[in-house]
Amino acid sequence: MPQTTDGPAQHPVLPMVVRDRRGSGMRRMLGAVSADARVLSAISADVAHAADPRHLARRPPVADPFELRDPEYIALTLPALRVMADVWFRADVRGLENIPPRGPVLLVGNHSGGTLIADTFIFAQAFYDHFGPERAFFQLAHDLVFKVPGIRAMLTPYGTVPASPENMRRALARGAALLVYPGGDHETYRASWHSAEIDFAHRTGFVALALKHGVPIVPVVSIGGQETALFLGQGEHIARLLHLHRLLRIDVAPVQIAPPWGVTVLDLPGRVPLPAKISIEVLPPIDLREELGGACGDPDEGYEFVTGRMQDALRVLDEARALPLIG
Repeated sequence: MPQTTDGPAQHPVLPMVVRDRRGSGMRRMLGAVSADARVLSAISADVAHAADPRHLARRPPVADPFELRDPEYIALTLPALRVMADVWFRADVRGLENIPPRGPVLLVGNHSGGTLIADTFIFAQAFYDHFGPERAFFQLAHDLVFKVPGIRAMLTPYGTVPASPENMRRALARGAALLVYPGGDHETYRASWHSAEIDFAHRTGFVALALKHGVPIVPVVSIGGQETALFLGQGEHIARLLHLHRLLRIDVAPVQIAPPWGVTVLDLPGRVPLPAKISIEVLPPIDLREELGGACGDPDEGYEFVTGRMQDALRVLDEARALPLIG
């Protein structure tokens, strides 16, 4: 691991949060209502701050995204995510014991569900329930997320940081678990009928990162997110015609069919995710240096090794589903 000024973040040690399935429905619902109120308070405060004329005329100082992760906020708001996962998406998350309880690890997931990535929220909730909010955990997201008031206030306390090679390095240097989605917008907007396919568009950066820093890769495979709407494809040709990469740093202009508006583009002007069953499986760790014969292993070979293992697992999850949405 390279020398860096970033070290493990110092936070007050909080008690491990464990999902209480034996608790009464009323107690869980009250906890979820309180958690929702805390989230809405953070969102409204961020929106009000962004709209305040006193802040519009001057550029606010840029906060270090790693310092915005807030274990207390996580502990207080997890009940809302639990109810969403259990009731709306009937979530099933297996294999969390495959993630090392400490130290840096690269969690590599397949991206699903457009911008309303239900499986990411469900996995984050399951991760923090299993390890507790004190386990350093960061997730990479597109720069646009951090420009939208309200959304950024909801995500940054959970450890969401802008996607960049430097932030990947910094997260691992802190001894954190880092969740990356190599497929990005290309994969998350694939057509719904390609739900059971891993499609990272041959982006090998995650392999090079794991080889360089000697960290294990733990694949995180999910299915169901592409059933939260009817996704009609990426619209990459339209994105090129509109020069969206230059304007917004995105390469897609996808169309979805979902309530309440019927047709949306890039999930705008908004939609309600359909209650598809989300299934997630965490696979055993992969040591690419061991598999490829050292730090100088071939990234293309590593890419095929990791995506092949993920595709096999995703195929099993898909075959276990009786029907779309229902699971």
